[in-house]
Amino acid sequence: MDESQRMDEQGQSAVTVGPRVGVLMMAYGGPNSLEDIPAYLLDVRGGRPYSDELLAELTERYRAIGGRSQIVELTQAQAAGVERELNDAAAEAAGLTFRTYVGMRHWHPYIREVVPDILADGVDTLVAIVMAPHYSRMSVGAYLEQLDKALQENNASVPVLSIESWKTQPAFIAAVAGRIRDALERFPEEERDDVALVFTAHSLPERILQWGDPYPEELRISVETVVAEVKPRRWRFAYQSAGATADPWLGPALEETLEALAGEGVRNVLVVPIGFVCDHVEVLYDIDIEARELAKSLGMRLERTESLNDHPLLCRAVADAVRERLGQPVQAAATE
Repeated sequence: MDESQRMDEQGQSAVTVGPRVGVLMMAYGGPNSLEDIPAYLLDVRGGRPYSDELLAELTERYRAIGGRSQIVELTQAQAAGVERELNDAAAEAAGLTFRTYVGMRHWHPYIREVVPDILADGVDTLVAIVMAPHYSRMSVGAYLEQLDKALQENNASVPVLSIESWKTQPAFIAAVAGRIRDALERFPEEERDDVALVFTAHSLPERILQWGDPYPEELRISVETVVAEVKPRRWRFAYQSAGATADPWLGPALEETLEALAGEGVRNVLVVPIGFVCDHVEVLYDIDIEARELAKSLGMRLERTESLNDHPLLCRAVADAVRERLGQPVQAAATE
């Protein structure tokens, strides 16, 4: 195949896209067992010591959801779907072949553990994407820094194209909208118009606002795009799963939002964790157990949209983001 020269997103430098394209899909990571939790927690905290109380609390959260995280398996399933999407007739016609890889930020397989495999496979171009649609320097930026460090440690010269945000990919928006419509059917038909939607994303320390970090704006755009699609009568946005530190975190918190809705007489709530693309502890415990118990105490019924996991539209959204980054044509508009 004749290699083609393409400009990066800022138009400042060119990258030669060869026939073998690797796609590294990065996610947070999670313990494979309760016994892994001390080492996992130490990694998350960057080696800082933790209290016995914090360890006990996290252990009980994982115990309540089955004793382990499924994020590696779910991300691997997403990667398999993305690879199928990418290796289509258009890619074959262009002489491109794609292979996906999975790397975790805080557990095995670590990003640094996967990079040697990528290099050994001899990819001509590497596309890096975090399985979080909304950019923040503290979150997505940290993954890309880990990747850059691992490449430097391996003296790698492979060109890397990073995807920092994919918040409005049509297939992603369609997937979230479809999950909302499916979840609303759990409520009695006569009550569906009065269900309050609460979109959530992981909170971050408020200090990111001093950097001019785009995270809140990224989320606003994504949420409003979905709202325009499903047209709910009542909706809110809230942050969830704030860290156990003394620093102020972004709000409003999900708990505060539920209390406010209860005060307004709302009795049915549908939580839409738009900032998360697969099942893990922040969804399975923080929403399904903790938030649901709070809602029940407030006299409300709380349901949650099913996680996207390896939904075909989620896989298409990631594949389309990769195609766009490479300057390749994307598929037709997504449908449910």
